Amino acid sequence: MKTLTKEGSYKNIWHGTGRQRIEIPKTVLKTHVLNNKLLQSLYIASLGYYPQAKGHYTYRKKGLPENFLFFCVDGKGWYTIENERFDVSPNEFFILPPNKEHAYGSNDAEPWSIYWVHFGGASLPDFNAMQTVKDHFRPMHIKTSDTIVALFNKIYKTLESGYSIDNLAFSNLCLSHFLTLFLYNAKHFEASVSKPDIVDDAIRFMQENINNNITLQELCQQFYYSPSRFSSLFKQRTGYSPIDYFIQLKMQKASQLLDFTDQSIKDIASEFGFDDPYYFSRRFRKTIGVSPKNYRSIKKD
Repeated sequence: MKTLTKEGSYKNIWHGTGRQRIEIPKTVLKTHVLNNKLLQSLYIASLGYYPQAKGHYTYRKKGLPENFLFFCVDGKGWYTIENERFDVSPNEFFILPPNKEHAYGSNDAEPWSIYWVHFGGASLPDFNAMQTVKDHFRPMHIKTSDTIVALFNKIYKTLESGYSIDNLAFSNLCLSHFLTLFLYNAKHFEASVSKPDIVDDAIRFMQENINNNITLQELCQQFYYSPSRFSSLFKQRTGYSPIDYFIQLKMQKASQLLDFTDQSIKDIASEFGFDDPYYFSRRFRKTIGVSPKNYRSIKKD
């Protein structure tokens, strides 16, 4: 039996010592994934780990029909997309969107070690329309964690043991959580970078002042932004205007008091800064879907 001795990229696939790579056969995807309403939403097409990937290089004129996520854990590399070039360092990751001309490669002097996942699905357009995903089309530094590598290895070993329905289901259901470890890294782990996030800071400020009434102007003064810029950034991230989000937080807390206390609706309204209980009830119904009285009367497990 001949031993493969070539090292480097051939037909856009890297060959080298320690390489791990699994590509789900198209017949398997078609039979067990694409016709499954749960799994077809977001699924793994291939994944791998390339350690010290000297000579790693790929160029695709038309891109790919799916997304790629790259996580560099050591060494350096680069990529280009739509005539922009980005350098990649340890503890940085990036996402390549579908159908875009791109190239990427390892640094000659310090070849990168990367984990990567190639994923597609019916929900991919909605996924890529999220602002937090768009932000990560550029390299982003994250806190390293054994959790990320451990979950990758768990997915890899599961698929390595065969493409049973259970293995495919487990791996693809893990994918969404795996992606959140990158896209929402600071929510999983203590942030390793000091760059402030204005939206997260604003939400914390709202939570700290949940019993008060805050105007948009006061929020903007707190964070030194113009109302138009602040509102645009906030809605881009959350899907809501700042004040609507603040009202939503108030109603969330109000619903908890309705669930867990015997306080009157009038007192709960007053606690969250509503002098008019009828106005409070209207806002509660708009946010929660039922009136406070009906909400309290609904039997909950």
